[in-house]
Amino acid sequence: SSYATTPRESSMLAFAEFKVASFQLGSEIPFQPLEWPGELQPRGPGSIMMPGTIFEGKTSFGMSVFNLGNAIMGSGILGLAYAMANTGVVLFLLLLTVVAVLSSYSIHLLLKSSGIVGIRAYEQLGYRAFGTPGKMAAGIAITLQNIGAMSSYLYIVKYEFPLVIQAFLKVDVEWYLNGNYLVIIVSVTVILPLALMKQLGYLGYTSGFSLSCMVFFLVSVIYKKFNLPCPFVDFAHNSTVSVLNVTVNDPGGEDNPTAYTIPILAFAFVCHPEVLPIYTELRNPTKKKMQHVSNISIAVMYVMYFLAALFGYLTFYNEVEAELLHTYSRIDPYDTLILCVRVAVLTAVTLTVPIVLFPVRRAIQQMIFPNKTFYWPRHIAIAITLLTFINLLVIFAPNILGIFGVIGATSAPCLIFIFPAVFYIRIVPKEEEPLRSVPKILAACFAGIGFLFMIMSLSFIIIDWTSGSSKASSGH
Repeated sequence: SSYATTPRESSMLAFAEFKVASFQLGSEIPFQPLEWPGELQPRGPGSIMMPGTIFEGKTSFGMSVFNLGNAIMGSGILGLAYAMANTGVVLFLLLLTVVAVLSSYSIHLLLKSSGIVGIRAYEQLGYRAFGTPGKMAAGIAITLQNIGAMSSYLYIVKYEFPLVIQAFLKVDVEWYLNGNYLVIIVSVTVILPLALMKQLGYLGYTSGFSLSCMVFFLVSVIYKKFNLPCPFVDFAHNSTVSVLNVTVNDPGGEDNPTAYTIPILAFAFVCHPEVLPIYTELRNPTKKKMQHVSNISIAVMYVMYFLAALFGYLTFYNEVEAELLHTYSRIDPYDTLILCVRVAVLTAVTLTVPIVLFPVRRAIQQMIFPNKTFYWPRHIAIAITLLTFINLLVIFAPNILGIFGVIGATSAPCLIFIFPAVFYIRIVPKEEEPLRSVPKILAACFAGIGFLFMIMSLSFIIIDWTSGSSKASSGH
């Protein structure tokens, strides 16, 4: 504090010294959650930085909403009409509401834990709560979850992009109609340059454009509800579209689709790995401000999800497929509006991949290079390695429903329910909230819901797989 020249600088230095000392010694933090007050935000070259924490945020409130909304929104919206077909409208709305509310509460737990220890990295919260095993568990869950998400986005590129090119160019067999080639081209030319950016906040503009594409998708689904013939008339038997049918008639479904309904819903709201990085880069960050960002993002996505599912379901009822746009293609593969929607969805999911890649890279760095500062070659190498692995996964993955189901049943409950709750219980001091206090009891129940959800979902999926394989072996 001897270097301070004003009371403001003195208080900043004292606050910084205390927080760094507390972090290094692992001592118990006093009762009140500690955050940098808005007027004490360090700025400039002398900003205080701790492992997993950056205190100088530059991203505006609106851009943060766009980034988090884009992290929530993704390929999940294409599977929700299928989920509604398996649950009915009322049960779907109930489940969607429950998952949205629980996601918001989960973010509250993350932000409360983060504020107490001054850490804004999911993996470092795990380290603070349970040491190295906690950090590794969080890092692995984030990596699996986001690799699953990115795979599902690129899976859409693989199966939708060829249809779009074929419909626009009216060609049958060309090398550029191979979805595997197109995934690689899109990854190299669009995703990789965006993924190489140093900060997540820079992607706010692409996130805003991505969300506008999904709004166009939603408006088109509502419009089509009132402009398609009823009952459903399958157009795919027409010989003139035989080439398209290879993709159109690949629903990738399972024998018991109900087993996948709840995991698909859970998968649709997972944005938790992105919450703390976005919080880090928020201008003048406070828990209350970041909670507002989260609540607005979740509310907007909730409305869009429900409307897309409802009108997609009311258009096709039980004929709807696991990937909604495939169902439109069965009516008319050359419908101009649906082709434009395909382009919009392709754009949206492509621009979402870099947002989702940031937390994975951060998790890998926390697990493998925990004490290293930013280094461009490493930053670039991790991005290239991740995209290469995900491209290989997409090229050889069986179907999109399997990705939704398995990831939604394992990593999703860990990141939404279990980790935020157990980190909160461990990190919030007993002096402030005893183990038998209402907030910690609620957090424990929340973790219990996560374990129950995981066990039930995995059980359904395993039963579904085993019954499917037994049917296949018996000749069905």
